[in-house]
Amino acid sequence: MSAAGRAEAARGTWVAVGTFVLWGVAPLYWHLLKAVPSLQIVLHRVVWSALMVGAFLFWRDGRHWFRAVLAGHPRLWWMLLLSGVLISCNWGLYIWAVNAGHVVETALGYFINPLLNVVIGVLFLRERLRPLQWASVAIAFAGVLWLTVQYGSFPWIALTLALSFGIYGVLRKLAHVDSVAGLGVESAYLFLPVLGWLLWSEFHGTGGFLALGDGPGYGMTANLLLVLSGLVTALPLVGFAYAVRRISLTSVGILQYIAPTLQFLIGVFVFAEPFDRSRLVGFACIWLALAVFVVDGLRNSRRMREAALAELA
Repeated sequence: MSAAGRAEAARGTWVAVGTFVLWGVAPLYWHLLKAVPSLQIVLHRVVWSALMVGAFLFWRDGRHWFRAVLAGHPRLWWMLLLSGVLISCNWGLYIWAVNAGHVVETALGYFINPLLNVVIGVLFLRERLRPLQWASVAIAFAGVLWLTVQYGSFPWIALTLALSFGIYGVLRKLAHVDSVAGLGVESAYLFLPVLGWLLWSEFHGTGGFLALGDGPGYGMTANLLLVLSGLVTALPLVGFAYAVRRISLTSVGILQYIAPTLQFLIGVFVFAEPFDRSRLVGFACIWLALAVFVVDGLRNSRRMREAALAELA
């Protein structure tokens, strides 16, 4: 890999870390909107993120930015339409689960998702794993399997979250488009239907936005949080799309454990959801897998630097 390629991969790695930290602490934000119906939160996320991203693209690329993104790419329109629908469904289930007291199961879903990314990368994108990476995946799989068994029932929330976000990640990796522009197209597809839904809710008394206390759980603070949900939504999605184009799905898969780890800790220590020794075993396996992966990555980076210096000598 060239020096420029290594620098690009390093930026992608750091952006991925920041993205997963933001997603990891997101339950704290959505919990502030617990009194607002989950569907209303999702609709507001779509509308405000579309407006913010669209305004940025209009400023950066001009009023024809949408047409310019899709020009010459006949498959791109349906890929971004599908990815937009998938991520919206993922948001809806996630927010409902957080505010219904299932933060631990959402964390389990995002523990499963990186393994799914690794499997997809190996089976369909021809990514290769080094021996220690295989060991890391095996340890993580054992930890996730243990957590799944200990959960005590079929974890449909976790599996749905993992599958929807896993397919979303593949689509964004295969869609050769700028990360912000891709999110802009996804949001644009959903904007008018979702805005119509919101307006219908307002006129039929189930919305309450700007009611300043008259709606179910609304108020000035809640309204502001709903508007800012566009920014909370857009920033990590842009970061994820940026990172997934610059580093392998295997690396994304392992780094993604940052988010569910933080979610799990928030669920246990902030929201007081149950956590016992049996779940600690699964948690320990996942952290061990991360440690193995990081050590292997550092060793491989050192070898690549030494090889590059040897070529220059």
